[in-house]
Amino acid sequence: MRDLRLIINGKNQTAPVGTTVATLLAQMGVDPARVAVERNEDVVPRKTWAEATLVEGDRVEVVAFMGGGTDEPPVGSADPLVIGGLTFHSRLLVGTGKYSSVEETRQALLLTGAQIVTVALRRMDLTPGAPSVLDAVDRTRHTLLPNTAGCYTAEEAIRTCRLARELGMADLVKLEVIGDPQTLFPDGAATLEAARVLVKEGFVVLPYCLDDPILARKLEDAGCAAVMPLAAPIGSGLGIRNPYNLRIIIERAKVPIIVDAGVGTASDAAVAMELGCDGVLMNTAIAAAKHPLLMAEAMRDAVVAGRKAFRAGRMPRKLYANASSPEGGLIE
Repeated sequence: MRDLRLIINGKNQTAPVGTTVATLLAQMGVDPARVAVERNEDVVPRKTWAEATLVEGDRVEVVAFMGGGTDEPPVGSADPLVIGGLTFHSRLLVGTGKYSSVEETRQALLLTGAQIVTVALRRMDLTPGAPSVLDAVDRTRHTLLPNTAGCYTAEEAIRTCRLARELGMADLVKLEVIGDPQTLFPDGAATLEAARVLVKEGFVVLPYCLDDPILARKLEDAGCAAVMPLAAPIGSGLGIRNPYNLRIIIERAKVPIIVDAGVGTASDAAVAMELGCDGVLMNTAIAAAKHPLLMAEAMRDAVVAGRKAFRAGRMPRKLYANASSPEGGLIE
């Protein structure tokens, strides 16, 4: 009897008749603890792998996380970031893509002081011993935030979140549905559609969106735990392009507002925090810097300084000078 013809991670392959998902992974030398499996666009629950027998023509996707820290909070820290009932003391969220090596990724994550780290779900490199971004993440320090980066429809994003859950992740997810491949601007309608489905399924949804106050309100009304408007296009480094819309979003929101995308340097992060944003998410601004590890520290410090400045309340702007020294007692 001839072997089964299958499509595994987009490539034509064969396997003996009677092959199950569990035996397929074993034959490929894949660590089952690090992957999730989808067959014909349906998640295969991990507990059924031993009985899930493949048939002729099955399309199998074997996926894992790839790149897309901190100590205990200081004593007396009284300004936590709360998202969906989860408490964090760092307001800097970071991605794990674009670094030169797994070791540089690991060091950068630690230097940022970030607790929330985004990871993208992708087809796994089936080469035995291939490095994984999870090798750079200390799970005792960092909370993984699965990201639906690269999804162009609500259906793709929903499937990705379900696979992340199958991989054993918590229900916290970053929802990203791209509407245009050149600008990478998000598709607001598709994002809202996916958010409503995922919230009903118990996910804690953090959607990436345009700096649109109306869409931000709709996403909040849909049950999203936070809203993540962009500062500028992904990876552009242009900084805060529309502070006025961000201020409107912040003033009206009852959930955390986290600037996502477009930050280029530490001053951009500080500006976002001074506006009243609850956090900043970034990746390229650190990974693409000339000295990523030094920039990781700069971003950490900028977010802290910006938050303190916001809480302190800046002085009023004045058109004319106002002497800081008293005029009484001048020598005449």
